[in-house]
Amino acid sequence: MKRETLFLKLVVFLMGIPILALCVFLVPELARYGFEELYPELPYLQYPFMIGLYAAAVVYYVALYQTFRLLSYIDKNIAFSELSVSALKNIKNCAITISALFAALMPLIYLIAEKDDAPGLILIGMIIILASVAIAAFAAVLQKLLRNAIDIKSEHDLTV
Repeated sequence: MKRETLFLKLVVFLMGIPILALCVFLVPELARYGFEELYPELPYLQYPFMIGLYAAAVVYYVALYQTFRLLSYIDKNIAFSELSVSALKNIKNCAITISALFAALMPLIYLIAEKDDAPGLILIGMIIILASVAIAAFAAVLQKLLRNAIDIKSEHDLTV
């Protein structure tokens, strides 16, 4: 591995650890507490809640993998290629999917926050949605810039 991207690859790897810990320890406990203790009449809602959070985690790991691939392309000096554009497109789609999943989960998050009097839970959900939209917009801009750079490079190669 080259030194330029080694730190970034390490950061991408380390970004996955807290989400894994949340999935293993916090998500089942939050679902159990939210829909067995706060709403004993709605215990079946814990399953869509857990499925939505685990689906968002899977999509997050796909985005991390695509980021790792993009850094590998930079290592191999093929950053200006269709592979990089494809990786950025996948990252953008993952970010959109995460925001859509959390937007779909917001009614359930609202139920838990309302009964437990925890408005911070709603704020966390909104921050995740807005951060995912910002990441999707940033990836879309990078994708377009990279596609334009590839077009200019191929036009330049044909000229020379």
